[in-house]
Amino acid sequence: MGVFGGSFDPPHIGHLIVAEALVEAFSLEHVVFVPARHSPLKKVAPSAPPDVRLRMVRAAIRANRRFAVDAVEIERSGFSYTVETLQVLSRRQPGTPLVLGLGADQWASFGHWRGSGAIAGLAKIAVVTRGGDRPGAVGAGSADVPHLPFTEVRIPRVDISSTLVRRRVRDGRSVRYLVPDSVRRIIEAEGLYLMDAPSGESVARTEP
Repeated sequence: MGVFGGSFDPPHIGHLIVAEALVEAFSLEHVVFVPARHSPLKKVAPSAPPDVRLRMVRAAIRANRRFAVDAVEIERSGFSYTVETLQVLSRRQPGTPLVLGLGADQWASFGHWRGSGAIAGLAKIAVVTRGGDRPGAVGAGSADVPHLPFTEVRIPRVDISSTLVRRRVRDGRSVRYLVPDSVRRIIEAEGLYLMDAPSGESVARTEP
């Protein structure tokens, strides 16, 4: 089972591409999207409320039978730590191998994550890189955990981010084809991101 976490604020086409790549690379029956209540990798809380982000993820993945969503982090108060989530998922499905999908930027700081060694013991690590990135670069930033094995999963370069989507909504620009239509309808119905301030954009941090 693949595990793909993030704020998903909002979920976009790039997220779906990553999940599909994980399915193919590991012949997975399912990839579970795990929306974070508040990621310790972000300096501010997500713009959209947790329940709305959960609803957007459900809408985004509805057409793919191999995609699922788990609200374990939404239902847990405080910061959403990956090691705690994997522990819960392992208890729920004992004996089921887990594959954790990470971006190359996340892998670069992985040695500073809470329970990084335990995470590697709970799941295989898949580091997703985009076309145009140097294949060997994913290991360069993981000097703090040089002996942890990982599998590189390469995807086409698609320069879409949740920050970009939020900025376009705020500026009154179209996000059609950047997010699934079902997600776009929720954004419009809920009036999301219209007042999203530039200062609300996230920056990469480590899991304390």
